[in-house]
Amino acid sequence: MPIYRCNQCGFVSEDAQTPVNAQTACGRCGTPSRVYGTVFFVEELVKRLAAATRELHALRPAAPGPAPQAPEVQPATAAAPAARQALANVPGLATAEQHAPLKAWFAARQIEVQLDPAHVDTSGFFDDAALLLGSNQALFAELIERVRFAYRKSHSWINLELATLAQKDAQAINQLCRRLYEHTFFARYHYQKPEKIVRLTLQPATAIRQFFEGGWLEWYALMTLLGQASGHAGGVSCARSAKVVFPNEDLHELDVIALPAGQEPICIECKSGEFRRDIDKYLRLKKRLGLERGRFVICSAELTDEQAAGLSAMYELSFVNLQTLGPHVQKLMSS
Repeated sequence: MPIYRCNQCGFVSEDAQTPVNAQTACGRCGTPSRVYGTVFFVEELVKRLAAATRELHALRPAAPGPAPQAPEVQPATAAAPAARQALANVPGLATAEQHAPLKAWFAARQIEVQLDPAHVDTSGFFDDAALLLGSNQALFAELIERVRFAYRKSHSWINLELATLAQKDAQAINQLCRRLYEHTFFARYHYQKPEKIVRLTLQPATAIRQFFEGGWLEWYALMTLLGQASGHAGGVSCARSAKVVFPNEDLHELDVIALPAGQEPICIECKSGEFRRDIDKYLRLKKRLGLERGRFVICSAELTDEQAAGLSAMYELSFVNLQTLGPHVQKLMSS
């Protein structure tokens, strides 16, 4: 049965009426709380217990005799090490106060900005799933494209044939699909072991469709940026899917934008498909925002390092891929 834990008062309760990953009012204090599947909730508790046990043992002074062993928890997928780097449940991120510095920056330039705290709410699974996909995008790219294509064609299911892949790659894809199913990104998951076929029923929820159609890359960029900003003095104000309205009423949407304390904003436009026809639009937008070349970033999962470097030399924009995004942001933060 689905379960929730209130972050405000700590109350834990089952909830059979609310769908998994939706929010319900706490039965004790009324604070909105996210509902989790029981299996996933227990898995996360076991992981945290294991991590705390390992940390405790590391802090204890050495003693004669064999040291006690922390419980071993196997990663859910081959991409789990990257997922463990996620800043899960970042406190105070999904609040108006966190957005205040960004709003002030735009207001000082007579630009109206609309920021939705829900778009940076990391208490759900979108950030975790994005890190899983992005950690081995070369291997998982076909899965993402197959799902996107199925949604566009109004298909309700896809089959993945893994028999021709290396055993390690097939296992990683199968484990990823099972993990995404546990997080409700698929309505059904079945692995046909003899034939090595993964059968997936798509989740009809709009939020899931938007995630596979490009939202995953926005979440990946946001979490990468937050990871680089975790030690930045003064903190960082950040937003996803920010809508800006210029004085002439032109409307634009910024995929990911962050304002490190004492610096100018960093704007990241995330492109999971064709972007070359939009280069001129981004050049004009960068100029209107008054940002330097390095702080207006085009992140494309399809670019090689050489292509990204070449495009960055041709245009007054910075082009990166998933591997070079982190180092680029780190360089900006430290400047």
